[in-house]
Amino acid sequence: MAARRPFGPRLLPVLLLYLPLPLTRARRFSAPNTTFNHLALAPGRGTLYVGAVNRLFQLSPELQLEAVAVTGPVFDSPDCVPFRDPADCPQARLTDNTNQLLLVSGRARELVACGQARQGVCEKRGLEDVARVLYQAEDPGDGQFVAANAPGVATVGLVVQAPGRDLLLVARGLAGKLSGGVPPLSVRQLAGPQPFSSEGLGRLVVGDFSDYNNSYVGAFANARSAYFVFRRRGARAQAEYRSYVARVCLGDANLYSYVEVPLTCRGQGLVQAAFLTPSTLLAAFAAGPGGARPALCAFPVAELDGSMEHARRLCYTAGGRGPSGLEEATVEYGVTSRCVALPAVFLNGSQGQVYHSQQVGPLGSAISPDLLVDGSGSHLYVLTAQQVDRVPVAACPQFPDCTSCLQARDPLCGWCVLQGRCTRKGQCGRAAQANQWLWSYEDSHCPHVQSLLPAQRPRQEQGQVTLSVPRLPTLAVDEYFHCAFGDYDSLAHVEGPHIACVTPPQDQLPLNPPGTDHITLPLALMFEDVAVAATNFSFYDCSAVQALEVAAPCRACVGSLWPCHWCPQSSRCVSGEHCPEGEGTIYSAQEVDVQVRGPGACPRVEGLAGPLLVPVGWESRLALRVRNLQHFGSLPASYHCWLELPGELRRLPASLEETAGDVGLIYCQAQQFRPSTAQRELPVPIYVTRGKSQRLDNAHTLRVTLYDCAVGRPDCSRCQAANGSLGCVWCSHGRPTCRYGPLCPPGAVELLCPTPSIDTIEPLTGPPEGGLALTIWGSNLGRDLAEVQDAVKVAGRPCSPEPSLYRTSARSWASIPRIVCVTSPAPNGTTGPIQVAIKNRPPGISTQHFTYQDPILLSLSPRWGPQAGGTRLTIHGQHLQTGGSVRAFVGGQPCPIREPVCPEAIVCHTMSQASPGEAVVRVVFGHAQRTLPTSPFQYTANPQLAAAEPSVSFRGGGRLIRVRGTGLDVAERPLLSVWLEATAELQAAGAQPQDPTPRRSCGAPAAAPRACIRLEGGLLQCSTVCSVNSSSLLLCHSPAVPDGAHPRRVFFSLDGVHVDFASASGGQDFLYQPNPRLAPLSREEPTRPYRLKPGNVLDVEGQGLNLGISKEEVRVHIGDGECLVKTLTLTHLYCEPPARAPQPANGSATLPQFVVQMGNVRLALGPVQYETEPALPAFPVEAQLGLGMGAAVLMAAVLLLTLMYRHKSKQALRDYQKVLVQLENLEVGVGDQCRKEFTDLMTEMTDLSSDLEASGIPFLDYHTYAERVFFPGHGGCPRQPALEGPGEEGRRGPVRQGLTQLSNLLNSKLFLLTLIHTLEEQPGFSQRDRCHVASLLSLALHGKLEYLTDILRTLLSDLAAHYVHKNPKLMLRRTETMVEKLLTNWLSVCLYAFLKEVAGEPLYVLLRAIQYQVDKGPVDAVTGKAKRTLNDSRLLREDVEFRPLTLMVLLGPRAGGAAGSSAAQRVPARVLDTDTITQVKEKVLDQVYKGTPFSQRPSVHALDLEWRSGLAGHLTLSDEDLTSVTQNHWKRLNTLQHYKVPDGATVGLIPQLHNGGAVSQSLAQNCPLGENIPMLEDAEEGGVRLWHLVKASDEPEGAKARRGSLRERERERARAKAIPEIYLTRLLSMKGTLQKFVDDTFQAILSVNRPVPIAVKYLFDFLDELAEKHGIEDPETLHIWKTNSLLLRFWVNALKNPRLIFDVRVSDNVDAILAVIAQTFIDACTVSEHKVGRAHSYPEQDSPVNKLLYAREIPRYKQMVERYYSDIRQSSPASYQEMNSALAELSGNYTSAPHCLEALQELYNHIHRYYDQIISALEEDPVGQKMQLACRLQQVAALVENKVTDL
Repeated sequence: MAARRPFGPRLLPVLLLYLPLPLTRARRFSAPNTTFNHLALAPGRGTLYVGAVNRLFQLSPELQLEAVAVTGPVFDSPDCVPFRDPADCPQARLTDNTNQLLLVSGRARELVACGQARQGVCEKRGLEDVARVLYQAEDPGDGQFVAANAPGVATVGLVVQAPGRDLLLVARGLAGKLSGGVPPLSVRQLAGPQPFSSEGLGRLVVGDFSDYNNSYVGAFANARSAYFVFRRRGARAQAEYRSYVARVCLGDANLYSYVEVPLTCRGQGLVQAAFLTPSTLLAAFAAGPGGARPALCAFPVAELDGSMEHARRLCYTAGGRGPSGLEEATVEYGVTSRCVALPAVFLNGSQGQVYHSQQVGPLGSAISPDLLVDGSGSHLYVLTAQQVDRVPVAACPQFPDCTSCLQARDPLCGWCVLQGRCTRKGQCGRAAQANQWLWSYEDSHCPHVQSLLPAQRPRQEQGQVTLSVPRLPTLAVDEYFHCAFGDYDSLAHVEGPHIACVTPPQDQLPLNPPGTDHITLPLALMFEDVAVAATNFSFYDCSAVQALEVAAPCRACVGSLWPCHWCPQSSRCVSGEHCPEGEGTIYSAQEVDVQVRGPGACPRVEGLAGPLLVPVGWESRLALRVRNLQHFGSLPASYHCWLELPGELRRLPASLEETAGDVGLIYCQAQQFRPSTAQRELPVPIYVTRGKSQRLDNAHTLRVTLYDCAVGRPDCSRCQAANGSLGCVWCSHGRPTCRYGPLCPPGAVELLCPTPSIDTIEPLTGPPEGGLALTIWGSNLGRDLAEVQDAVKVAGRPCSPEPSLYRTSARSWASIPRIVCVTSPAPNGTTGPIQVAIKNRPPGISTQHFTYQDPILLSLSPRWGPQAGGTRLTIHGQHLQTGGSVRAFVGGQPCPIREPVCPEAIVCHTMSQASPGEAVVRVVFGHAQRTLPTSPFQYTANPQLAAAEPSVSFRGGGRLIRVRGTGLDVAERPLLSVWLEATAELQAAGAQPQDPTPRRSCGAPAAAPRACIRLEGGLLQCSTVCSVNSSSLLLCHSPAVPDGAHPRRVFFSLDGVHVDFASASGGQDFLYQPNPRLAPLSREEPTRPYRLKPGNVLDVEGQGLNLGISKEEVRVHIGDGECLVKTLTLTHLYCEPPARAPQPANGSATLPQFVVQMGNVRLALGPVQYETEPALPAFPVEAQLGLGMGAAVLMAAVLLLTLMYRHKSKQALRDYQKVLVQLENLEVGVGDQCRKEFTDLMTEMTDLSSDLEASGIPFLDYHTYAERVFFPGHGGCPRQPALEGPGEEGRRGPVRQGLTQLSNLLNSKLFLLTLIHTLEEQPGFSQRDRCHVASLLSLALHGKLEYLTDILRTLLSDLAAHYVHKNPKLMLRRTETMVEKLLTNWLSVCLYAFLKEVAGEPLYVLLRAIQYQVDKGPVDAVTGKAKRTLNDSRLLREDVEFRPLTLMVLLGPRAGGAAGSSAAQRVPARVLDTDTITQVKEKVLDQVYKGTPFSQRPSVHALDLEWRSGLAGHLTLSDEDLTSVTQNHWKRLNTLQHYKVPDGATVGLIPQLHNGGAVSQSLAQNCPLGENIPMLEDAEEGGVRLWHLVKASDEPEGAKARRGSLRERERERARAKAIPEIYLTRLLSMKGTLQKFVDDTFQAILSVNRPVPIAVKYLFDFLDELAEKHGIEDPETLHIWKTNSLLLRFWVNALKNPRLIFDVRVSDNVDAILAVIAQTFIDACTVSEHKVGRAHSYPEQDSPVNKLLYAREIPRYKQMVERYYSDIRQSSPASYQEMNSALAELSGNYTSAPHCLEALQELYNHIHRYYDQIISALEEDPVGQKMQLACRLQQVAALVENKVTDL
């Protein structure tokens, strides 16, 4: 049914993008080389699903990767239906599978994912694990083709709930020839035998779909209808496209209610995006053809539905015709309808406002319409093709002040005045009151100080200041404002908008800053500690004004900014008062009612009356004009003139001569002046004083100029060229010199100067064309230009002086005159001197000769370079050093010359060129130029960089970086450079800024480039030269970076092309890591050689080894031999040394050195000495004969004795030798086995790291974690609420109300403390009850962690006061009161984030390493003993023959079919042939589901193991069956060895059908059943006892050994198992293998390299306070408190019980090993010395083997604990506010605490048990009586259980 009524656009995605504020806490997810398509959110769970090309990702709400599924590429073709045999579709190619549709079915808890492959068929996947496929059509029919099979064609859909089922509504566009029969809109079933089929459901039939070609924009639904917004042709065969919206009722599975109407919006173009709100459909339209701009239109949903109902009624009742008879609707596509336009609200760009934009994803990337808001409404998920971003919807706290808060115009944010922060309205407590919460969309202005009266005050006076602050918030009666003048507080008196405050006294004000006359303090109007409004207020000091201006104190005083006045007779500057009586006052210029005011009234010296120029050595008298001296009165006074000569202050007596009015003259006494240093002109400051020290103001700067004619005029020419007003003459009296005229005797004045003298000329060569500027230096070169005109000849040719460059006085660096002239042309080779002839005097002739020579250009090197320039171009030729100014050009661009020009070569650097091409090289010599037309320079296209890797290096540099691109060989000198911010030490040691290219002199070899140079601005640039491998490959080595320098930019320089490393590497920044550190091979004595046994693997320990290099790049040498690197980890390097001892690399050394080379980092770790078999010394032949004869005699003597004892000793000797050999082999093999096992384990852990990157660590969610910690007795299952009995339905409301009141009552600190103390005093209140109640309180107060922390502090203080009188060391040792359990719970809550982010990973890796090692050896399923363990009591003390097997496990939809099914996937699983069938199933499940949390795996008891052999051979394996071997009442459990299962056999896991497997699986998923415990040794089945590897004994081995005869005991001792200590080496091997992982775990727990959790710092600081408060100075006691509170109470629990943190399977053997590690941790935390004795093999001895294992490591661990405590103590203290802020954030993160009402119910049950005692305690407390706590508890009882009270 079609109807035309225009309707509006959906919410433009980019507008939603504008809503978030900057990414203050944004998280981001991206996957390399992956394009994202769609986004879906699971309601309730918060899990996010991302559909991408060839991938599906499952993300946590914080965008952490949880699971990933691979969906492509697949062999497919859009022209073929889904096929099995590739021969059915010859055109099939490997095709990317783009995700077209991604929807969540909440009812079925399924994810619907449709790709473009296989004609758009869909599949269903699990919401818990997106990798788990729930349904996938094996042979889909055309009825199951859902999505468009082309990536550019949109598919939209909805999952809607119908009665009893979910339906899928899908709309898609036309794509490919096979999609013509697929309807544009269809309803499909999600369940049933054929999911995704539209059989029996509605399909929109439109005839030929290609006639309409719908293009869908979006699909939306509300409570009643589903809406589809799309574009299509208006009618059949019409080319014009129009916009439409269609509607379908949600309950209509047959599309009978389908109606569509057109959407139009004021002439705009087609709809581009849309969004449905509860009342409005928003649609964004593109620009229209008539120039209409893009627009956002809003269409009311009610009117939209009304128009559709009208169209539907017309179609079914009136044939589509309206009241006027015109056709308004039609039932058939292709009929033009004439529906009236829908009303729309037009939202153009002028009405809307974008208040913030945030770039998400790379610049220019499009935003997907799949914009989702999380369940809390606080974050928005934004999808681009490259990444998913989690952006906060509002981030008000980022605005630091009111102005920025309101200017942002964020509709969700406003300024909370009395809190002084930008908040959402609900976070401002008084937002409802006027002027309390200011919003930018109201007429709101930030509180500000409108006026100040007075605006400033003198600092000597204390007075009142009135502030005017409009719209001031109203306070409560007991609240007040106060003023803060800096640090000084003053109570404020408020009257309307006016606030009066008192200024601080003088002693409370800070001193004026040096060089100032005032201090300006911030003046803030405060409410508590919040500044409501602020301004600045100044306190001035008039006496400081006078002191700052010595030359004019009066002018400075009365002309300052402050109201200061001047007292002329006493020379004082005063404020607000008059001068002493009888003394006149000169008032401030700010005064308006007085005449004597301002600087014009000050007594002052106005200037010099004469003379201004004073010759040195001639007596002169100075006169000065003065004014306003009448202010001094008629008192007589003396005057003096003061001249500030260099090194001397000269005082001259002066006399005052009055003239007319207030003007006068002062004459200084006549004086000759001779400065100590001769200067041409010397300005000398002068001033006048009156009386002893009263200085007159200088109206301006007064100076007398002293000049000396002799200085700077060494010859006659310059003397006569001096200014005539100076009176200088050339005097021949005595030594000829320039003198002041009156000082030269009459007749000694010379009027004519001597012959010119030429000292030097430059340059010495020039081109034959002339035109070269030649400079001549000398003396007596004329007085002016007229004298030298036509006076200069060069090599006999005239040279024309340049007027602008001629000078006769010394200037700049030159101390002699110069003539600059332009040479005339001359033949090549002309040479000769320079002549200068002045008037009629003989000419001056130079000793240097000038030569005319012709420069020639020959060739270029290189011939090409990038068009960006920067190429170092060398021009070869002859006579290139011609003239003084040589310039080079390439084409029209200059080529700057930065190196000295040599006769045969010129080096310049090319500039950038607009486009590639040839350019002629040109060199200009003065006015002559030479070109090289036959060898032009070729500008090529700039090189392009496409990839650069690796992107990390050590600071030492030297790592090989491979750079790929195009045109890389055009660069003349490619560089890899890094800019560094140098530290102050480096900057101080550095030189001036340097040129990157070192200069060289002509003929000298090229200097090596500097590794690091200093740039302008203090930056340091370090570079390495790259080698050009080909036009597409550069090989660069990373530059070395000095210590203390911070990299700012890493980039490539290809001549003039500069490319950042991040741009070349696809956005990956280059990272410098600290240099690695390696420990010497011989740690105890580094100088001693390391003894190496051939064949052993060398293990070198260090730090940060793999941060900046891979193992393939590391080179390790032992002398001249190489040690092959096998494994490189963060802390270990393993290499295989040469089989034979290599020779030393240094011929002078005796032993080869062990050297590790990592790039430029070279580490020598000491000499290595190979152990060799001792050679037998040479033995003389004579001695051998003698010894032989003696031995023969001796043998004859003892032959009889030998025969007698031979029989008895033969057997004993054989046994003894056998034991010795065994012990020797064990001793040698333990070390080798440890190294081999560790190498294998590191390989496995490397695979584990890659698995963790894909699946992540299976942390428990916070709720499960909290329950397991709070209530460990409940296992992993959630606590269920109590069942309600019949008839309790009506009680539910009152009970809930009562529990709510109890929750409020717990907020009373007095009630809670009284409750705790009262319960603990009851004798029947057990320790278990205490722990239970403490956990219930932790749960009930989970949302108020600040309050819970306060309660915990109080209880800990009480506990310390209790123990301090007993034995303080016993505090917190056991859980005896509630406070210990509360402390445990509090730490668990506060350290959850630390567990996930820091300590969880090494602990999980340790757990996996233990499990891997245990599984590699046999484990007895009956006794639980294992070959590989750390626990002596769990050690299998038998030699069990076993063989590892690899089974191929069938997975997939056909895993239950034939073994040869090609559709089933085979996964290898490692097992042992001695494993029981249950053990095999456990190992198979572990390896098949290694990325799946344990609670989501099927139960081992719900599956059977089936062995597949051949096409039809199926055998179900079990632990016990009819084939089990029974002998002497002992039945052996079946193993793979029993069934003779070969290596590589195919097996499958099938559901058990005979024992309710489905129920077991369900239970396993909902509530883990715990781990498989070993079978009881005495388990009997009709008298038959079970055994697996060894038979369980009723008696210990020791008792058996005491039986039997002596012969039997000797035979027993001869066997290996009679020496059980031999098997203890297995413990050592296991310990050595796991040592690294144990160290890593302890390091993560006890390291402060990263910030310590604030809760730990806060707790330790509080314990320190308690110790100080109670006078406890014993450090051992404080150590015990901290150990008991944190390490033993929390971390030991985490080590022993990983199930509290991870969702994993932990076997009993792993538990036993963790118990040994936890005991080691406990021993490391104790302060007592760790003492051990002999090793015993039984745990009941004093020093068990378990403790001896780590005896050597425990002292090191103790040091780690002590250093941990010390570092925390020295770190900055954690303030109460910081802790509260962190707790508030935790409370906000976990507001939905689990089962709060159930916790309150159980807590009330405990209160009910001791109800009377609690009531009595509350009534006895006087404060409790005032607060009516007992009454409130009685009210709770009345509501919860109808208890009769006294109310």
